Amino acid sequence: MEIILEFLQSGLLPAVLLIIRIIVPVLALYVVWRSYTSFKKGQRRRDPVIMLWDEASGTRFPVLYWENSIGRSKSCDIYLPDATASRDHAVLMRRDEGWVICDTGSKSGVLVNGRQIDGKKVVNIGDSVTMGSTTLTLWNTDAEPVKRRVFTGFSREAASPFKLMFVATMVHLLMAVQGCFQDGGFAPVQFVPFGAVLIMGWGLYIFSMRILHRVSFEIETVAYLLSGIGINLLAANDIDQVKTQLAAMLIGIVLFCFLIWFMNDMDRVAKFRLYIGIGAILLFAVNLLIGKDINGSRNWIIIGPLSFQPSEFIKIAFVFVGTSTLDRLQTKKNITEFLIFAAACMGCLFLMRDFGTAVIFFACFLIIAFMRSGSVRTIALILVGAALGVFLILKFKPYVAQRFMGWGHVWEHVQDSMGFQQTRVLTYIASGGMFGLGLGEGCLTDVFAADSDLVFGLLCEEQGLLLGLVVLMAIAMFTLYARSDVTRSRSTFFSIASCAVAGMLLFQTCLNVFGATDVLPMTGVTLPFISAGGSSMMSVWGLMAFLKASDERTYAARRASKHGSRSGGNPPPTSRGRSRASDPGRRREEMEDIYS
Repeated sequence: MEIILEFLQSGLLPAVLLIIRIIVPVLALYVVWRSYTSFKKGQRRRDPVIMLWDEASGTRFPVLYWENSIGRSKSCDIYLPDATASRDHAVLMRRDEGWVICDTGSKSGVLVNGRQIDGKKVVNIGDSVTMGSTTLTLWNTDAEPVKRRVFTGFSREAASPFKLMFVATMVHLLMAVQGCFQDGGFAPVQFVPFGAVLIMGWGLYIFSMRILHRVSFEIETVAYLLSGIGINLLAANDIDQVKTQLAAMLIGIVLFCFLIWFMNDMDRVAKFRLYIGIGAILLFAVNLLIGKDINGSRNWIIIGPLSFQPSEFIKIAFVFVGTSTLDRLQTKKNITEFLIFAAACMGCLFLMRDFGTAVIFFACFLIIAFMRSGSVRTIALILVGAALGVFLILKFKPYVAQRFMGWGHVWEHVQDSMGFQQTRVLTYIASGGMFGLGLGEGCLTDVFAADSDLVFGLLCEEQGLLLGLVVLMAIAMFTLYARSDVTRSRSTFFSIASCAVAGMLLFQTCLNVFGATDVLPMTGVTLPFISAGGSSMMSVWGLMAFLKASDERTYAARRASKHGSRSGGNPPPTSRGRSRASDPGRRREEMEDIYS
């Protein structure tokens, strides 16, 4: 303690804290960037695993994905120039038991080795599949892997997950050090939330990498980094409030792990999908009946000392209900069920007067609807309906229109509700400069909702614009994670879900940041991972599970240990007389099967 007192009296403290504030965004940027480039480096090449051979014409169709649509439509993954085949005839899928063919309501049906199938049928190498007048035979691919240049940053090797977690922890530690030296004094209590975040983050690392033996940890590392930044920021301004945030992070991590396990079985997901949707609607109904009005919206349920926002958890249910596997999507041409569910959710949010969350749900709905239908006309009709809905809201909800009246004119309303918050945010962001004033040294904390709706301004004021931009970059790059996984995911369910989640988080971030800075009207939504709010923290960790599950490596290690004992997943050798050991196509198939 004497050494610390001498250091405080030496006059070096401001310079040291400035150096720390310069280092923090640099380290955070390193973690965000290397996590993404390592993610890209570890992905499987999009080379064909097996081939479908039309012996009559000699045509070979490469099978590139885990779920492949087959039919006469040119939008199918495998296009059959056969007038007798249905537009969407069948789906060829990779499952635990091996490759599976599924008839998706075709007129002539699907025959495997001359016998018509009913539902799903496992097919092996050498089996023939007839659709219309076309017969395709499954063969191992003889093509050598094509070397493609994949951008992975400036390093040829993927970063060590341990190293990235260590650097992320250093970011949290440096922020905690700042929090301890507020107002020229020393308050070691700021190390308590740092220690709690460290235990939870590294606990998840040990559980995933050492116990479950997973091969990737990029998504969790970025989530850990952002959670720690938000908690350290809030702890420096209100150490008591951060207890809720820490408890929410712990529950969120448990929810994340549970959802990863739950989504491992597609049949289980399909079975519970209806119950999840019904539960979400019932939760909305309870919210309408016993919810409390806070800041003009009835979006809180308060039970004794506990309070939560149901809409945050319904985001997870919304994604579950909106997505499905390719064989079910191809069988059901329309999205009527999802339209009804989405309309019910939006209607409940309208009655709750939670229009900011309603806009987020609508953005997610557009992403899911487009990926399910691929119809631009459908999306255009939905947007026209949404425009009519906005017109009605502005007409019958005057206080919402008032927010629009102040939009773009906040400097004319510096002292009233239409511009007070935004003008302070803009002023204090500018005063923070590139590297901020230091944790707990900002003035925005005196403004209402500084730790929630305006938290981006607080982050930039105290830690600098550079760290604020790194946080936004980290959230925006979730869309790149999802985009990279679209064609590699084990199921269309994961492809749609990951894109919906990444789009939802990005849109929510834009609403929060642009609303606080007067680019858009204020909507009162949180900044993922950073804003105060236990429901938001739990929800966003739950949503991370969809991004994690879409990475085909997530379930790789556990399945690899079972690979040798499965009978259905090992097709017999081809009839061309090559041994298994000398068959490069077969060796590649067995390697890819680890990621099935």
